[in-house]
Amino acid sequence: MQTSSPLLPEPARRVAAWCVVLLLAAGVAAVGIWLCIVFETVVTPVLLAILGTALLGPLYRRLLRMKVRQSSAAALTVVAVLAVVGGATYIVVAALIETGDQIITSLRQAATDIAEHLGPAGTSLDDLAKNAEGLLKEFGGTAASGVVTGLSVVGGMLATAALSLVLIFFFLRDSDRAAGALRALAPRTTGDLVEAMARRAFEAVEGFMRGTTFVALVDAILIGLGLVVLDVPGAVGLAALVFVTAYIPYLGAFLSGAIAVLVALADRGFAIALWVLGIVLAVQMIEGYLLQPMVQSRTVQMHPAAVMLAITAGASVAGILGMLLAVPLTAAATGILGELRTRYGAPRESPDDAPGAPGAPGTA
Repeated sequence: MQTSSPLLPEPARRVAAWCVVLLLAAGVAAVGIWLCIVFETVVTPVLLAILGTALLGPLYRRLLRMKVRQSSAAALTVVAVLAVVGGATYIVVAALIETGDQIITSLRQAATDIAEHLGPAGTSLDDLAKNAEGLLKEFGGTAASGVVTGLSVVGGMLATAALSLVLIFFFLRDSDRAAGALRALAPRTTGDLVEAMARRAFEAVEGFMRGTTFVALVDAILIGLGLVVLDVPGAVGLAALVFVTAYIPYLGAFLSGAIAVLVALADRGFAIALWVLGIVLAVQMIEGYLLQPMVQSRTVQMHPAAVMLAITAGASVAGILGMLLAVPLTAAATGILGELRTRYGAPRESPDDAPGAPGAPGTA
């Protein structure tokens, strides 16, 4: 009895199978993103709490080693982060409010100077600066007239921050029960795999948060000191801007550095602007060749193209918040893929185990 030959050759069937897998994965990802958008008020505090827990984990574990009870250690950690983050936020916001008008005026003056030298191309820059100032004035007028709307926005932000702090407390206190909870939710045969993937993902996020905070602090201090020495107006506000934008890799450094150079060009002239550009480039070289390798050696390594694509996707989904959360989530996904590759990747054949090699099985 003759068996019928398959309609498609083996390579075509493999391609079709992979297409089905990719379509299913894309569908699941799309549904997941849609659910996150629908339940944004719940998802955002949870994600922020996970990032905060990853950043504060070392302090919590240090308190535990000092024989502090779990609840007390978690409460002390939350109080400490509330004091530090609250103080830092006050300093950053106060600095930006105090020097914001000066920075905007300097940017407009820089655009005007560039317009005089570049002609029509520069005129578009001047129009852009005027439009930006008009938008800021319109936003300020809208915020002043729409007090109810402004209060609702501020109230929503405060509620999100408060919920995030409460979740950080519980995540820290019950961190030792996380593995058991994951095992209870996962099917019986996949408990070890789910726990391992969760650990790798959290370690990746923890490494990213700690490393990025360290790099952002160093960048802000070095660039801020350089701006103060060069007597650039709004140096404190620009340094605060450097620290905040450092959480958006590559793009944040470019934006904050360009603003610092334009402010120096408008108020201190071309020579000082070149010095500021040199300081920014020197700090970026220190970050790229010294700080980032040291940070990435303790966490997962992501290709710059993958980081830029993640930032773009995050911005298209959730705006500025998406840009801030995109890279940590990508780091978590990279950690999960690394764990799967370690467990299920085909082991490379060593030269000693190759057929016919000296000492290999079956050779004399």
